[in-house]
Amino acid sequence: MTTVLETADYIAIQNLVHLYPKRLDSGDLVGLGHLFANATVYFEGGMSPVISDPAEMTKRFGDFLRLYDGIPRTRHAIVNLILEEVTPAKVEASSTVIVFQQTDALPLQPIITGDYRDILEKVSGQWRFAERHITNDLFGNLGAHGRYTIGQGDS
Repeated sequence: MTTVLETADYIAIQNLVHLYPKRLDSGDLVGLGHLFANATVYFEGGMSPVISDPAEMTKRFGDFLRLYDGIPRTRHAIVNLILEEVTPAKVEASSTVIVFQQTDALPLQPIITGDYRDILEKVSGQWRFAERHITNDLFGNLGAHGRYTIGQGDS
């Protein structure tokens, strides 16, 4: 039986999903880490998942992102958000991300696309992330984005 999310729940989940790029693009890596305080986050490419550890999430992103005066000079646009209610307190979400970047040396351009698959849960009336899977599929010039190699077959 398919159920329909209440409007308030839909908006709360949508806002939570969109807080991730807001915090990431503003350089608030501590706030980003706290979004996943109760979640397991899976990264592709053989990296071990981060399990309910906000400090480790902050460190992970701090270790691989290039920051320019404290920000990555990116805009993560989340599109095609689909929410599927599993139970009244559990939702599966999928979305596509398109990342744009501009630096002093790099004109504004899309640099990577991918997908987020999330499980969100409602605990004590509040929605939170329980799980996130991050995958990427299309790659542009990532030279100014991070201190890693991705998308060239050797990640």
